[in-house]
Amino acid sequence: MSQRVLLVEDDRVLRSSLREALSVEGYDVRTAASLADARAQLQHCPAGEPIELVLLDLGLPDGDGQALLAELRHSGSTPVIVVSAREAEGQKIRLLDSGADDYLVKPFGIGELLARMRVALRRRGHHSEPALLHYQHGPLSVDLKTRRVLLGNADMHLTPTEYALLARLVRQAGQVVTHRQLLADVWGAEHTEQTHYLRLYMGQLRAKLEVNSAEPQHLLTEPGVGYRLAEPDNND
Repeated sequence: MSQRVLLVEDDRVLRSSLREALSVEGYDVRTAASLADARAQLQHCPAGEPIELVLLDLGLPDGDGQALLAELRHSGSTPVIVVSAREAEGQKIRLLDSGADDYLVKPFGIGELLARMRVALRRRGHHSEPALLHYQHGPLSVDLKTRRVLLGNADMHLTPTEYALLARLVRQAGQVVTHRQLLADVWGAEHTEQTHYLRLYMGQLRAKLEVNSAEPQHLLTEPGVGYRLAEPDNND
């Protein structure tokens, strides 16, 4: 099971790029652009699926991320890594003393962020599982590292949104991903009710990746719930 990360960041471009980079590494990334959105996501996690790590920006449109850190420390021990452009030593010390597990100054490399996330998770007793980066089911092959999608020997050219949707399903291959989760992860939390986006792009994906899009073998529908990518041929 992918580890669930809440990324609280109001910069849309950075939020999108970090979500994609972390998703490729196997994390189940939820995003929030404000304190209110972050609180709502933390309070309404599905049963048995708590957020396991928070990446927290400080300068948010409806307040300072320090307030959320205080709330998290009052209510539990979820690891929190502050990611901020504020680099004053005093600021870092105050936040670390207030319970932040780490403090990373923007800009930073994704490799450093991943390493710090692993350390924070280990400290709290969480152990990372290997990410599923390659998917094979019959003639369909997806490599998330190289962003290559093959159908038989043919390279399939997907739009960025089509690829993001397929990659999200690959990371949970064999399991149902709800409409709401797909919309939040691919389009953003503000689009969770706009299921027409999902139907449109799933139709486009099936037209490209299924021999018969009316009888899909790879991209399966779970009526009223969501979609599921067929179990990979080799699940080791």
